[in-house]
Amino acid sequence: MSLRARFQLDWPGFSLDVDLDLPDHGVTALFGPSGCGKTTLLRCIAGLERAPGGRLRLGDAIWQDGTSFLPTHQRPIGYVFQEASLFPHLSVQGNLEYGLKRAVTHAHKADSQERHKQDKHHEHLNKLTELLGITHLLDRQPERLSGGERQRVAMARALAISPRILLMDEPLAALDLARKQEVLPYLERLHAELQIPVLYVSHSAEEVARLADHIVVMQAGRVMASGPLSETLARIDLPIQLGDDAGVVLDAIVSKRDSQWHLAYVVFDTKNDLGVWVRDSGHAVGQHVRIRILARDISLTLDHQTGTSILNILPASVLELAEDGHPAQTLVRLNTGNAPLIARLTHRSAHDLGLCPGKKVFAQIKAVALIG
Repeated sequence: MSLRARFQLDWPGFSLDVDLDLPDHGVTALFGPSGCGKTTLLRCIAGLERAPGGRLRLGDAIWQDGTSFLPTHQRPIGYVFQEASLFPHLSVQGNLEYGLKRAVTHAHKADSQERHKQDKHHEHLNKLTELLGITHLLDRQPERLSGGERQRVAMARALAISPRILLMDEPLAALDLARKQEVLPYLERLHAELQIPVLYVSHSAEEVARLADHIVVMQAGRVMASGPLSETLARIDLPIQLGDDAGVVLDAIVSKRDSQWHLAYVVFDTKNDLGVWVRDSGHAVGQHVRIRILARDISLTLDHQTGTSILNILPASVLELAEDGHPAQTLVRLNTGNAPLIARLTHRSAHDLGLCPGKKVFAQIKAVALIG
């Protein structure tokens, strides 16, 4: 099963033209600058924006084609907006139970089957409140919640109906940095637990790096790239360049911990036993983690250096070079073992090192620069 979407819109000053085939599980990030069409695409999928001639299929279910259009209220979707939009006159419990009304069939005469169905839905709701850490908030009114708490309640309400897909439109955009850091771990929990596809709109590279499995890069209403996160971020030929956020995301396993220096060694290439030292975040040995290595935090050298403060020095080979956003800079795509890296250098440094495809180098990465 996959999500197949084809939409075209033509408005004054903006047009949307997308054709996508997305995974049926995991988090797909719709990524790009403000105004590129991310939210419009999400609204088309939800049925809130009607694109004449559009097509949308989730698995075997056709929600829209040339002759039919399933209205929003009949689509089994959960939708989380930038603002939580909770009902102010209802408690947290009341807001969540309101969401259940779409999932529970109401009969004039309750029978054992109906009661069993309701019991299952309430059991599902209890699991959601625990997963999102809001069980202790159930009796509160929305005005007594922090911004992060309101968004977690909104997520639980969207999931209470057991949707077939979850749509999230920049759910952290209205939060300050502290509240974002509060909510992100709960989003990571959802990522691990949900068995449905999630479409996550964002222009934050950090959020995408932490949450996404697949990424759709958009610009001016068009899809510039679509693919697995690690592969797509490692490309240096995309029209949209990430500036200081350019880098790669690697899946790794905690191999060992150095309690004396509060460091952990994570391996991203088990076949070649390649890994890096990172700040110890308390993950257990054997636990899967995700690390983000930014291009600005990698330097290159032709020889393995000694007497240096840099803990991570990896053998690598140059795959390709590309122009960066400034004429003084270049991006270098590297391969170390089976993992990609991107380094940002000045043109002068690339020239002095004689960099070209196939050149053998060493990539130096500070442990304190790694984002785990």
